[in-house]
Amino acid sequence: MPTYEYECSSCNHQLEILQSITEKPLKKCPECQKNNLQRLLGTGAGIIFKGSGFYETDYKKKEPLKSESQTKPTCPSDCQNKSCLAKS
Repeated sequence: MPTYEYECSSCNHQLEILQSITEKPLKKCPECQKNNLQRLLGTGAGIIFKGSGFYETDYKKKEPLKSESQTKPTCPSDCQNKSCLAKS
């Protein structure tokens, strides 16, 4: 449930209240009891990611991509002693 900020336009009293999204906005100020309470537009709460991350904990790990250095070189010709690989 989100936290909404309200301010009374009569007495300038400010308050935060935890409400469901489907609840109607409050109208009556708890301080002056007038129906001049207005919901303020807030920036909302930022999302904070803590821990080792979602991809490591929530999803299946993928195999790392093989780079050219990890792949074994192949002999361009059909030589038996692989002497051509030693030259490169």
